[in-house]
Amino acid sequence: MATKRPRGNSGKGSAVKARLNPTRNDLPTDVRHAVVNLLSPYLASAVDLHWQAKQAHWNVKGPNFIGLHELFDRVAEAVDGWADLLAERVVQLGGVAEGTVQVAVDRSALPAYPLDILRWSDHVEALSSSLAAFGKLVREGIDQAGELGDQDTADLCTEISREVDKFVWFVEAHNQ
Repeated sequence: MATKRPRGNSGKGSAVKARLNPTRNDLPTDVRHAVVNLLSPYLASAVDLHWQAKQAHWNVKGPNFIGLHELFDRVAEAVDGWADLLAERVVQLGGVAEGTVQVAVDRSALPAYPLDILRWSDHVEALSSSLAAFGKLVREGIDQAGELGDQDTADLCTEISREVDKFVWFVEAHNQ
């Protein structure tokens, strides 16, 4: 159901030139650079996912409208919190949190949300697919951050992935 998103670069794999600000954080500079580059597409994807959830929230219709309308809004609120955690980690490491919609369009690893869907079940399918894609992305970050020697970022990705899994379950349960 998801359509391809036109992008300036490929999303997930696109490198971001990390600009680091001075910090007393004791992680080595090369690790901080690598982690900022790791988290930047996650932040972009979170911004994208937030607005995908709002798109579903605004446009869902059908016999279970109110339940899905409220659930999709809860998803958007949760994703906003994940974006905040990711952005704050980037800044803690001396990076610049680049979380605008324009950046999200260029760097998000998620499939584009279909704008032509009308059925509630199609919104459930589209949003659960995007949530699952985001969960997979963040879960990859657990191992990558650990390999870089940044257990705090690995823990942050673990925290987010647990919450993503919960919302995938909540949303996709409507189509099972």
